[in-house]
Amino acid sequence: MFWLKERWYSILSFIDMGGPVLWAIMVLLFVMWLMILERSWFYFVTYPKMRNKIIKEWDEREDTTTWFARRIKEAKVSEASISLRSGLGFLESLVAISPLFGLFGTVYGMLQVFDIMAIAGTSNARAMAGGVSKATVPTMAGMVAALSGVFFTTFFKHKAAVEAEKLEDRMQSH
Repeated sequence: MFWLKERWYSILSFIDMGGPVLWAIMVLLFVMWLMILERSWFYFVTYPKMRNKIIKEWDEREDTTTWFARRIKEAKVSEASISLRSGLGFLESLVAISPLFGLFGTVYGMLQVFDIMAIAGTSNARAMAGGVSKATVPTMAGMVAALSGVFFTTFFKHKAAVEAEKLEDRMQSH
């Protein structure tokens, strides 16, 4: 339990160093990872059951060659494709705005540095470098958050396209 408490204090220290925008990036990252876990659960647990049900219903049909049957097949593949792509736009949006939140945090931090310089009336380069260093922490956090989401977004988009094609191929006319 002590190590968990120590880790929590490390996180709080990091957030204190980067400013209040890091709280927003942390919330954004939390929501992004919830979406990633939800999509992973769907692709590896829920969708296989859904796919098997669709294929079973298709195989039980007597009519699979008429115009009407082909429309039903297209509708089933389309419904599955919509389910496969569900939430990916939101996930892509979270990935896209993460670096922007980081840049916002950097601008906020730079404004604080300039305020302190104006109040103190000093042009000490060493003190200014420390403030600038702290101001860039949110940009780094935003970029790390975005990088963690880019991999999964790309993977999920590819998986959705491949699974939709596989479903269509497995629904053969008989």
